[in-house]
Amino acid sequence: MIARWPHRAQLRFFSGTVSAVCVTGLALVIGGCSMAPVHERPVAPIVDRWPQPADHSSVRQEGTSPQAAKDKSSVSPALPEWRKFFLDAGMVRNIDAALDYNRDLRIAVSRVEEARAIYGVVNADRLPNAALNASQSAARIPADISASGRQTITRRFDVGISLLSFELDFWGRVASLGESARASYLATEQARRAFRISLIADTADAYLAWQEAGERVSVAGASLSARMETLRVISLRREAGLASDLDLLSARSSVESARSEVIGLRRQQGLAANALQLLTGIDPRGGGISTGLADVGFVSLPAGLPAEVLVGRPDILAAEERLRAANANIGAARAAFFPRIGLTAGVGTASRELEGLFEAGSRAWTFSPVLSLPIFSGGRNMANLDLANVRRNIAVADYERTIVQAFRETADTLVSVDQFDAQLLAQRELEASQKQRLVIAEARYTHGLTSFLDVLDAQREYLSARQGVIQTQRSWLSAKIRLYRALGGGVDQ
Repeated sequence: MIARWPHRAQLRFFSGTVSAVCVTGLALVIGGCSMAPVHERPVAPIVDRWPQPADHSSVRQEGTSPQAAKDKSSVSPALPEWRKFFLDAGMVRNIDAALDYNRDLRIAVSRVEEARAIYGVVNADRLPNAALNASQSAARIPADISASGRQTITRRFDVGISLLSFELDFWGRVASLGESARASYLATEQARRAFRISLIADTADAYLAWQEAGERVSVAGASLSARMETLRVISLRREAGLASDLDLLSARSSVESARSEVIGLRRQQGLAANALQLLTGIDPRGGGISTGLADVGFVSLPAGLPAEVLVGRPDILAAEERLRAANANIGAARAAFFPRIGLTAGVGTASRELEGLFEAGSRAWTFSPVLSLPIFSGGRNMANLDLANVRRNIAVADYERTIVQAFRETADTLVSVDQFDAQLLAQRELEASQKQRLVIAEARYTHGLTSFLDVLDAQREYLSARQGVIQTQRSWLSAKIRLYRALGGGVDQ
């Protein structure tokens, strides 16, 4: 084959194509310029010390405030993954079921996928969009307007690749919009994490509520059985003339009071089971793994835990991403004051006949740069810039508020864990004392040294003390679950 020198039309075609490619490449190189303000993490308006509970060894007394963390990625989670934090097999089983079953979590995951798709759509504007086009057009020109004075019919066939309208991002407007969409996507992802942590904590607490209700029913049922036995003994003593009618009536009243309490506690147990089933989709009354509150345990917090771990909380990370998005929107609003350059180009073949599309001399190309300079917009651009600045101020305040709230939640929970621990010890000592008192009261009544009213009073106080131990133990465990939530959960699988 003999090589032929390209003719003039081909040279123009190649020259225009190379020019378009060069301009596009130049735009991609300098498109990294941005007019957005540099993101700086605001100083959190909180003290740099944790509260100092009595004899609390899990948290250091002098912490580092969240603003001391230079990079949020360098802050490791305070807690392990939830399967390693919650040590009770029944609780783990219910949490696992809740994560698979919960509809709200599915919606949160879909929101993340939606935000990711939006980011992909916006980010695609930073790259040229090419399309393959094929078209045919026909037109009839009447004789009275035709240049030849005769009626004519024109046809045209086109096949080619076109560069759709592409903006040369000199001022970083498109890049800022892409960064805003990316930050919004990351904020949505953190919102999903926050909801997942809340679901884990809520399920664990609902499991504790169901366990508490079950143990209180068992205690009240045992008390009812004991009082029914007491009523039987007093009835025999009444027949033998060793007990009065008042003792018999008091014993019957005590039995009915205990029966009423058992019924009320069973109602609470049913409600707690329904609440747990709503989260997990399984009925806890169906059997399976179940333990008592005394067997429920959690992993202990590491000693010397710094306050900067709060920076890893998903709500704080989401607030910071929203602040990044607000910064990026300021860059886009500033860039709107400067010229916008758009490119539209195409290369292909054109012919009056379909058969001539790919013949020699049918090559065609177009190159249409457009410069748009805003002159008058009725103050729209300035208003958009003011709006972007105001929204950034709102994002800063939201970030600071989130940190203050996180610090307070953690501080309150630390105090609660410490105080419930001490209260549980005192409550158990009270239970032991009331049990001994009941034994003495029953012995004194048996020997006729006191009235049956003293026995009833001792029974009520002992039952109240036992129920108090269960309630305090549940509150203590619930405080530890709240601490898990306050510290931002553990490692997210």
